[in-house]
Amino acid sequence: MFEFDVQHREGRARVGQFLTPRGTVTTPMFMPVGTQGTVKGLSPQELTDIRSQMILANTYHLMLRPGEGLVEQHGGLPGFTGYPGPFLTDSGGFQVMSLGHLRKITEQGVVFKSHVDGRQIDLTPERSIQVQEALGADVIMAFDECPPFPAERDYIQRSLERTVRWLERCLSVKSRPDQALFAIVQGGIHPDLRDQSIALTLPFETPGFAIGGLAVGESKAEMYPAVAHTAAQLPEAKPRYLMGVGHPEDLVAGIALGVDMFDCVYPTRTGRFGYALTDRGRLNMNSSAPRTDLGPLDPQCDCYACRHYSRAYLAHLVRAEEMLGPRMLSLHNLRYLHRLVEQARVQIVAGTFHTWARNWALQYFAGTIPEWFSEALDAGAAPVGR
Repeated sequence: MFEFDVQHREGRARVGQFLTPRGTVTTPMFMPVGTQGTVKGLSPQELTDIRSQMILANTYHLMLRPGEGLVEQHGGLPGFTGYPGPFLTDSGGFQVMSLGHLRKITEQGVVFKSHVDGRQIDLTPERSIQVQEALGADVIMAFDECPPFPAERDYIQRSLERTVRWLERCLSVKSRPDQALFAIVQGGIHPDLRDQSIALTLPFETPGFAIGGLAVGESKAEMYPAVAHTAAQLPEAKPRYLMGVGHPEDLVAGIALGVDMFDCVYPTRTGRFGYALTDRGRLNMNSSAPRTDLGPLDPQCDCYACRHYSRAYLAHLVRAEEMLGPRMLSLHNLRYLHRLVEQARVQIVAGTFHTWARNWALQYFAGTIPEWFSEALDAGAAPVGR
């Protein structure tokens, strides 16, 4: 029911087809985040129009409200939300880190104090799978412990070992063959701990593997080598998912290093704060420059905002706090990231990805490519994998 076919390669970068019960998606791809069953401010039709392929929703938040039972009564997330394509659900593992002040971790699982109403929530590996099966996503994630940054090395090691034990428990209760469960590799920014996590995780032979525990506060100079080290050891014939990463430069570097799937709240959150993503970096719609600019946000972009509105009008909406402004910026930002990975796919097929990536970076970083980005492209130039 789940197949992954790598069709083109250039160095470590690759283009693939990932077959799911609700359709085949082309990788590399970016997944918009609909934490609570909605990508903030955008309709399912708008997501389809900008060529979104798969949406991410969150187990912890949907378990709290409206409850997985109500979602299941609608036939799962597609019926509940109206988005007909594939879904991926995060297991709740990220909340183990992000809600640190509201939770307690034990070997059994995590006890949360609900941020909604204060009640006690027990989330175990078994409970996470139960909820995800009710939500009905195509891809579900193993319940893991995501350490914060910085964290003591001993803690990271204990955490990754617990994550493997939780993975085994997740697999023991999983019952739906129409859902692919991805395992998650942890280990922070420590290569040897990444190696240990990989050695313990790969034998489970799950349909895909995620790179977790990054983009949690470390610098890009620390994150990129960890991605390179991990992705190079993950199976060649299975999708690789870099969790919670979605800045434009991270997508280009991650693709160079062999990553297939990305997600992040960055494009919609940035849009709500009044910023537009462009090949020349972020455009601040609260600044003076766009207030009288009659041109589109991006002449190359085919999103609704770029085809119908000027920069001046969108800047006016942002300054006037009209809700259409953040909506249109969020729409554009998502389409920008989709277009970015679409361009990357075209370049990989043509065998020109690395040249394109450096030219893109020269423009994006205003003529000076950071060393950490250049090193990531260098690392991705030679094929590594199994």
